[in-house]
Amino acid sequence: MRLDGWKAAAVAAGMGLGLLLAAGAGAEEVAEADAAEAKSIYDARCTTCHGPGGKGDGAAAAALNPKPRDLTSDEWQKSVTDEHIEKIILSGGPAVGMSPLMPPNPDLNAKPGVVDGLRQIVRGFGK
Repeated sequence: MRLDGWKAAAVAAGMGLGLLLAAGAGAEEVAEADAAEAKSIYDARCTTCHGPGGKGDGAAAAALNPKPRDLTSDEWQKSVTDEHIEKIILSGGPAVGMSPLMPPNPDLNAKPGVVDGLRQIVRGFGK
């Protein structure tokens, strides 16, 4: 099948979203729909505290004690496993002995691809 002009560009752009999240050694590919939903969820739920760049400087961060994690910290990135990040995403801070201010996301238990996408967003801040 041959795609012309904007159709080819749209397909390439859509494929790129999933592939961007899969960039890096050992990263599995995240389906386009899961990658888009993960980005939407990060923007809606996570940036309030962690900020759009993951530095822990979101709009609500100033009022929080303890302060949100700086996800860009190389030291922190090296200290946590992917499984730990996923547990925090799904079960919130208290599940890993961290702040109760980080809420759980039980609605994502049935969406492992979206959780993979969120983990890869978090890992992407470490680059």
